[in-house]
Amino acid sequence: MGFRLPGIVNAKRSLTRSLSGGKNLDIPKGFFVVYVGESQKKRFVIPISYLNEPLFMDLLNQAHEEFGYNHPMGGITIPCSEYTFLDLVSRLSV
Repeated sequence: MGFRLPGIVNAKRSLTRSLSGGKNLDIPKGFFVVYVGESQKKRFVIPISYLNEPLFMDLLNQAHEEFGYNHPMGGITIPCSEYTFLDLVSRLSV
């Protein structure tokens, strides 16, 4: 028997996710790319409005402490699990 986490499911649907490894120039205006994951990185295109959210800024500050500002993949790297990221995004999307 499983349980459902509707907030995370909705957050995952609302984010645009691309598994392509290359740089993609079709990022819509008002969005930016983040790479999420501890070992294998997944690419998400998220709204710039998240930069106004203290919870998201805390996550970015933690990413800065670990990776600095050098992001070889072309987007911001966030060193957390996909589950943790989607949980945080589901809180912002409410």
